[in-house]
Amino acid sequence: MLLSALSLLSGSVLLLTTGTIAGEARGFSFSQVTTRSWLALAYLIVFGSVIAFTAYNWLMEHYSPTFVATHTYINPIVAVFLGWWLAGEKVTINVAIAAALVILAVFLVDRGMARIEPPKTVGG
Repeated sequence: MLLSALSLLSGSVLLLTTGTIAGEARGFSFSQVTTRSWLALAYLIVFGSVIAFTAYNWLMEHYSPTFVATHTYINPIVAVFLGWWLAGEKVTINVAIAAALVILAVFLVDRGMARIEPPKTVGG
């Protein structure tokens, strides 16, 4: 948890500092930010950063890096599903085939990782 907190906090401080030096804050007013924008920011902070990064670190401690890396393939599928479900986006046959192939590939990676024997420990 500490690793996640330090990484996220240091990254946010660096981005805030760099953005301010680059002049990104010029003309910004808190009163112009809508409630919907604040809610979207809160969602990204909680789910997109804190929960996701903490889960990623936990997975890296408990599973192989090869298996954990499969999240890069699954995330777009989740995004397509949420777009269809929440925003009414169309899912074409090409998207459905691609999603099925990605799920199959992740299954094959998981199956292949299960066949690899763990290294033997000294004295055991």
